[in-house]
Amino acid sequence: MLKKIGLMFTVAAVMIGFTVTNGIAAKFPTKDITLICPWSAGGGTDTIARALVKNAKKYFGVNVNVVNKTGGMGAVGMGSVATARPDGYIVGMITFQLSTFRLMGLADLSYRDYSLIQLVNRSPASMSVDAESRWQTLKQVMDYAKENPGIVTVGHSGAGGGWHLAIASIATVNKVKFNYVPFDGAAPTRTALIGGHIDLATTGIDEVLELYKAGMLRILAVNAFERHPLFPEVPTIAEAGFPNPSPIFDWRGLGAPEGVPEDRMEVLIKGFKQCFEDPEFVKLADQLGLPLVYKDPEGFEEFLAGMEETLEPALESVGLLKPIE
Repeated sequence: MLKKIGLMFTVAAVMIGFTVTNGIAAKFPTKDITLICPWSAGGGTDTIARALVKNAKKYFGVNVNVVNKTGGMGAVGMGSVATARPDGYIVGMITFQLSTFRLMGLADLSYRDYSLIQLVNRSPASMSVDAESRWQTLKQVMDYAKENPGIVTVGHSGAGGGWHLAIASIATVNKVKFNYVPFDGAAPTRTALIGGHIDLATTGIDEVLELYKAGMLRILAVNAFERHPLFPEVPTIAEAGFPNPSPIFDWRGLGAPEGVPEDRMEVLIKGFKQCFEDPEFVKLADQLGLPLVYKDPEGFEEFLAGMEETLEPALESVGLLKPIE
């Protein structure tokens, strides 16, 4: 009889322990979450990351703290997220460069190495000329470049970057040859354009907002499906005469290490969507001219797969396609 009672107590203790353990697991998160930003403090991605999680405690019950891990064109920070413990407490900003690492032979890293959370923003490239330029439309530029291969100089913020490949893709489809001139960022690209050192600049449309308002440059087109709300008079690439069914966008999103338990992923997906919809974050993005685009994990994966398909011929056209098998 005593043995039987002892066995009952043992079973009860196990059941209680099991219930408590499950109760603890169900309370995720019980401590702060770390958001890895693969770019330096004060930059565009860092600004977006910190604004996104500013009010995260309202939605998660804990803080989300941004930590910058830079280097390797973002590969250091993004790689650290992919290899982190998959417990839901480490997530990361993943950016456009993730779409190019394997195609350019830079790192064996792609969106397939993550449990995707969401797309945050998708920024279109713009094509601009100096206000005094002889060209009034993108068609005039393209026609001239087609008749004079390699003569028109196009400034961009780095070989293999979103803006470089956006116009390379358009040039490839339309059999136009430009002379590409790389600069270390958007600021020197803008300076070179205004100074008359290049004929055309490809940048994020938000990066030329102030010069555009000051009348110092003319934006010929935006590489997007719809006109930008802050630039309603600027035509889309299709309206400019060059339809582009798969435009290359600069993008930013969120991912967690592959293998995070499904119940924790549900918490992350729901919480970050609430952060994304937070009025303070939406207001800041509007002030920065940053186009917010939400896609859930399934939609985000579909977008990234299409991005790679479009990038491959663009990279090949500028001699940067060196895929890792």
